[in-house]
Amino acid sequence: MVFLNKAVLMEYPYSMSLLTLQQVATVLLLHLGGSFGISQSPQFSLKIARKLLPLSFFYNANVAFALASLQGVNIPMYIALKRLTPLAVLVTDIFTGKGKPATQVALSVMTTGFGVLIAALGDFSFDLVGYALALTSVSFQTAYLVLVERSGGEDGMSSTELMYYNALLSLPFLAVLIIFTGEAGTAPTLLFYKIQSIYFFVIVALSLIMGIVLNYTMFLCTIVNSALTTTIVGVLKGVGSTLLGFIVLGGVEVHALNVAGLVINTAGGVWYSVAKFKRRKSKSSKSMEEKPLIQIGSTK
Repeated sequence: MVFLNKAVLMEYPYSMSLLTLQQVATVLLLHLGGSFGISQSPQFSLKIARKLLPLSFFYNANVAFALASLQGVNIPMYIALKRLTPLAVLVTDIFTGKGKPATQVALSVMTTGFGVLIAALGDFSFDLVGYALALTSVSFQTAYLVLVERSGGEDGMSSTELMYYNALLSLPFLAVLIIFTGEAGTAPTLLFYKIQSIYFFVIVALSLIMGIVLNYTMFLCTIVNSALTTTIVGVLKGVGSTLLGFIVLGGVEVHALNVAGLVINTAGGVWYSVAKFKRRKSKSSKSMEEKPLIQIGSTK
């Protein structure tokens, strides 16, 4: 997804307009799916919309700053900076009363963060503005994921419903941003001109489709698991993207610190997965032991 967005922005440098296209496509696709009986037809509720307004705000702020940072930061370092999200989620969980995590979980998350710092030390194309934008995106993504977990887990909303409301509520925010950034004057004209190119049409179409798929799987993962698990899965996914960024894009100088940081970061992600699996298995075994035996019958 990062590669597709980067490819589109290289041809069409209007990040807010691109995000708007993704949200409009999401709303239309969900309504289309409901009409054909493929998915549940979304029903708008003003009460739910008001409740999910903060979620939509944080989502758009996260994506807006992330797309903006891509214009100044290379993909490997962008992914590395975004990997600080698990650490931010962990700290947020503690301060919001979710309780302290298990020692193994906490240490594994801190390991992923330490790996990011090591990798950043080997970045010779340091861009202060790009780094600041990416880190700001991390803070918004943290708030966004915590709200998704709360809305889905506690309020019982499905991933499809969250997607629908998030996309619909995003449009007013994006309209303001498009006007504020000056995209409204030139973005539509350039889009009409560029879309005549088959290459541009294909990468935009893929960007829209993958954006919808990514949001759905992220919502689903966060609801079923947790915000922290979602970010760790993202960390492991980012390893492949980082390696691909070094090989495919070119122009990125490979440094020993980058490689060392990547290895440490990956080790932290694997450690977290193992720790969570063992903890869940232990809870399951304990639950089975404490479950009272059911009496089949009795003789008198």
